[in-house]
Amino acid sequence: MMSKVNNHILVVDDDDKIRDLLKDFLIKNNFLVTTAIHGDDALQKLNLISFDVLILDIMMPGIDGYELTKIIRSKSLVPIIHLTAMGDTENVIQGLELGADDYLAKPFEPKELLLRIKNILKKTSTKTFKDQIQINNLVLNLVTGEISGSKTSKSLNSNELSILRILSKEIGKPFSREELSKILGFEQERTLDVCINRLRKKIELNPKFPKYLKTKRGAGYLLWVNN
Repeated sequence: MMSKVNNHILVVDDDDKIRDLLKDFLIKNNFLVTTAIHGDDALQKLNLISFDVLILDIMMPGIDGYELTKIIRSKSLVPIIHLTAMGDTENVIQGLELGADDYLAKPFEPKELLLRIKNILKKTSTKTFKDQIQINNLVLNLVTGEISGSKTSKSLNSNELSILRILSKEIGKPFSREELSKILGFEQERTLDVCINRLRKKIELNPKFPKYLKTKRGAGYLLWVNN
């Protein structure tokens, strides 16, 4: 059973059948649903409405799912799920590096998408973490995802926020890749590694030799900060 305040989802797909199928299915599962037929349509609706989750098809005419993700991530932390007919690792990683939170390869079962959505909403609604942590001259807001103190505009996406929230609960304690992947709902540990590498690029002075988001050999990932 969903919350009384229904979450609002934007489905972006140029395929009428898939778009209508997902809309009907998600409405039956107590979500508010808005649809868009292409990237420009989606951007117009994002300027008017605040959504809880975006479901983006990758292969669309005009602005494709990758470019749309890049545009959205430049100004929003809203969770994004990619729908892709290209299920190989390279395309999945490309989407994750651009800021997508999850993906599903076509064809897929709507029930699986529903589980992914619920998992993302559960992660983003968690509040048992530090409000902020400081790394170098950066202050990371673990509520909003904002990074202050940087010369360039930076922010954390929902996966990066979830990783920092988990690790900040027990500073210095290593979490295994398997454990973190399970908590975050990742099917592959490689997905976690991509998120960690992307996060290090945002917070470390030298991502290749991290001082704060460390890897402890044989144990996993840990956060090492004074606060």
